Amino acid sequence: MKKTKKTKSTGVKNKPRNKSISKVKRTVSKPAHSALAQFKKSMLALVSETSTNLPPDVRRALKWAIERETPGSQAALALKAMAINTDMACDKEAPVCQDTGMPTFEIKTPAGTNQIFMQGEIKEAIREATKAGKLRPNAVDSLSGKNSGNNIGTGCPVMHFEQWEEKDIEVRLILKGGGCENKNIQYAVPCELPNLGRADRSLEGVRKCVLHAVWQAQGQGCSVGAIGVAIGGDRASGYQFAKQQLFRMLDDINPDPELAKLEDYILQNANKLGIGTMGFGGLSTLIGCKIGAYHRLPACFFVTVAYNCWAFRRLGVVLDSKTGAIKRWLYKEDTPVMRMAKEEKLPLTGREIPLTIPLSENQVRGLKVGDVLMLSGTMHMGRDVLHHHLISHESPVNLDGGVIYHCGPVALKKGETWFMNAAGPTTSIREEPYQGEVIRKFNVRAVIGKGGMGTKTLAAMKDIGAVYLSAIGGAAQYYAKCIEHVEGVDFLEFGVPEAMWHVRVKDFPVIVTMDAHGNSLHAEVEKSSAVELAKFAEPVVW
Repeated sequence: MKKTKKTKSTGVKNKPRNKSISKVKRTVSKPAHSALAQFKKSMLALVSETSTNLPPDVRRALKWAIERETPGSQAALALKAMAINTDMACDKEAPVCQDTGMPTFEIKTPAGTNQIFMQGEIKEAIREATKAGKLRPNAVDSLSGKNSGNNIGTGCPVMHFEQWEEKDIEVRLILKGGGCENKNIQYAVPCELPNLGRADRSLEGVRKCVLHAVWQAQGQGCSVGAIGVAIGGDRASGYQFAKQQLFRMLDDINPDPELAKLEDYILQNANKLGIGTMGFGGLSTLIGCKIGAYHRLPACFFVTVAYNCWAFRRLGVVLDSKTGAIKRWLYKEDTPVMRMAKEEKLPLTGREIPLTIPLSENQVRGLKVGDVLMLSGTMHMGRDVLHHHLISHESPVNLDGGVIYHCGPVALKKGETWFMNAAGPTTSIREEPYQGEVIRKFNVRAVIGKGGMGTKTLAAMKDIGAVYLSAIGGAAQYYAKCIEHVEGVDFLEFGVPEAMWHVRVKDFPVIVTMDAHGNSLHAEVEKSSAVELAKFAEPVVW
């Protein structure tokens, strides 16, 4: 891919609270009447635009991946869906992916800027963006399991402030979903790596760790992906610094020559592993690799990798420090938005198999890995909480012959009617502890998700006569368009992403990647890519 250059403890216990002082503190946290008056409006614009419009460098990288992929392959089909979805999200001003992630803000302010006020305004902007359907309500209390419903909670959203000597305010935002967040990984070297052997405390060891990080993600992080890598630091700073690397442009060049060479090496060779788009196999697995280095303790050498999906939602703004108004956008560049697709629908080959839900056992056993299906009828959305619930409770609807879609949508309500503002698949492997039991208990005939599932699910599918169907991760607008009607919802108390939604779909495109005969494309790709990974075990002469 072408690159372009360049509260302290006082020790006093049980001291009575001074209410008058507390009141003064609350008062001074408010700015003067006109100070930063437009800040919340600017933050709402930033959040909305980040969720719905991929930046030019990401579009260029995706175009590069599309152009080099084998025509007619499953990977090419997935990339076309991503391209169409990117255009749809921008045109509709709707989320590119239904998993709008954990909003993470990197904020630089001049000395004297009221950061407390800014925090409050950012939270208000997040609330409004969630209500408008630009963000999915993702903030869940870790103890109670209750969703706040507005993306606000302890530690949510994430805000990192830094003071600088510039006169303006700079705010950068990344929306990184849970599927790719789960594929982040940290290595303490020296260590032994499958297929690669020992990784030592050197750039050679870092090379092995990064290649292994890409391999272990497979398609579960919605490849094609980008990675941020931190060398050194401690465990906490390593993860933060790795994520900060994702704020770099995909086509920049690292100012450190050694790291620039390593970035280029990883990008070229990770794409030789054959993991491919969505883990279907193919020529493109990565669209970016960005590496930074921190000092470390003598006893510790950490290599931390932050994986980001193809729906690389990252933008920024420079603001007037007096009004909070946007002066200019970051990452957008002064070019028109690049259209990603010529089509509005996936081009059909005539080999697609139309099926109407509910499905029979005979229909399902007649399917094989690689078949492309067009589903119509009623399917049921359900993820982590629902699957855990179903293993010990009855279903509120009949699932015999049914299809379960691993999806946590962005669902909005107009009057008494629900509609889907975004509805792409979530990573299925999280349901592996429950899925086989749910299939057997309810005679479920098909499960839709992304990234594939494991041996327990595969065994249940073979016994019962069921299949796993891969949808294209991140293609939230494309799949939302296939939903004709929301027929109902159960367990809304679980939160919008975890509720059991019942939707009527038409011509919903999916690929059989695990069939009722014990075959799994995901297992095959993992095995074959391990063979390719092992070819990089020998040291590289830099």
